[in-house]
Amino acid sequence: MTVKSLTLTQAREKMATRQDELNKVFEQAKTADGYDFNKVTSLGEVKGSIAVAQHVKAANAELNELGEHIGTLEAAEQAAKDQANREKSRRNWALPGGGSADGNKGDQRQRRIKSLGELVAEAKSYQEFASGGAGGGITLNFDDVYLSDLLASSGAYETVGAKTLMTTAAGFAPESMRLPGFVEAVTRPIQLLDIIPMARCGADSVTYMEETTRTHAAAEKAEGAAFAESTFAFTEKSSPVRKITDSLPVTDEQLEDVPMMQSYINGRLSFGVRQRLDGQCLIGDGTAPNLRGLKNTVGIQTQAKGADPVPDAFFKAMTKIRTTGRAIPTHHVMHPTDWQGIRLLRTVDGVYIWGSPSEAGPERLWGLPVVQSDADAAGTGYTGSFQPAWVSLFERRGVDVQIGFVGTQFTEGKRTVRADTRAALVFFRPAAFASVTGL
Repeated sequence: MTVKSLTLTQAREKMATRQDELNKVFEQAKTADGYDFNKVTSLGEVKGSIAVAQHVKAANAELNELGEHIGTLEAAEQAAKDQANREKSRRNWALPGGGSADGNKGDQRQRRIKSLGELVAEAKSYQEFASGGAGGGITLNFDDVYLSDLLASSGAYETVGAKTLMTTAAGFAPESMRLPGFVEAVTRPIQLLDIIPMARCGADSVTYMEETTRTHAAAEKAEGAAFAESTFAFTEKSSPVRKITDSLPVTDEQLEDVPMMQSYINGRLSFGVRQRLDGQCLIGDGTAPNLRGLKNTVGIQTQAKGADPVPDAFFKAMTKIRTTGRAIPTHHVMHPTDWQGIRLLRTVDGVYIWGSPSEAGPERLWGLPVVQSDADAAGTGYTGSFQPAWVSLFERRGVDVQIGFVGTQFTEGKRTVRADTRAALVFFRPAAFASVTGL
């Protein structure tokens, strides 16, 4: 069964299975300085470094395909829910004079609404009665006329003795309809956290050892000569865990009378905390209680654009990461307007380099994904090796949401909803990252 033929539930289950499988592979293969796929035994008959690596590559590609498939199906389901909500707000009552609010053609008696006087005067039996001298009496029946039609028509004439103008202010105020749900306010989405490796920590700081001296002195020697001598040294480093918080006071009635309000507040506060964490990972200045983000990390490399085209500057930053940082660059990070300048680059004859305007175009530069983040101002971009060996975000705990009383809130019928998280960001090898300036 292909990925595109899977239902949403099947796709989610398959993705979970593949993720568990890959986690086992990486756990078995992990070594002190990387991964040794020869150690993997969880794949049954698939053994050996090359075979396991090929299997991992195929599983990762399948996970990417599953992720896109799940995103498409979830968007379709959300569209169905939105349509159902819109249907709830429609009103389909019959309109005086025929038809319904939704234009239903089932009632074919759509016509101009006539007054009672017009109906009587046009009735054939009344005309014969009047031309015969109007002797005796006559009974007229209008079975195909709605009473609401006659009342609506009478409002246009002085047939019921009405003198005072009826308005929405002095008469019957119109009912106020409100669509379900709400329109979300504009805010910056989570942009960088998705590419930063995550880990857990169990203390108030992350302490690790860094190899600060690595001098290889291997050399050829003659018989009987003294061996060459290398030098290695380590330094203990530490990164403190910082706390990010948010809160909102709310009345008891708001929490009790609006069923969705507590989950809404919880979700908004949790998002706000992670949004702040996302920004700190890029631009935090490191001054307590701030995290130290990529921009302000000591030791990252710098590549000035100068007179180069922007793509060239990023490629030179990639080269520095490879040659000086001795790492493999994985992502670019830049402001949306800086990416716009790259996306709109054209040849001298007007051909768009990054693809036709009719196409979405690849959000890649020199083969690496581009993460658009506006946490930092336009004009500076970043390239880096976002791998666990060089950077990790350590969570002391996830976002914790609590409700309690502050000060006199208990007697005032109020409560405070608060959310916070504690995390430490560590760039193990700053030289594996570079800023690109002057964009």
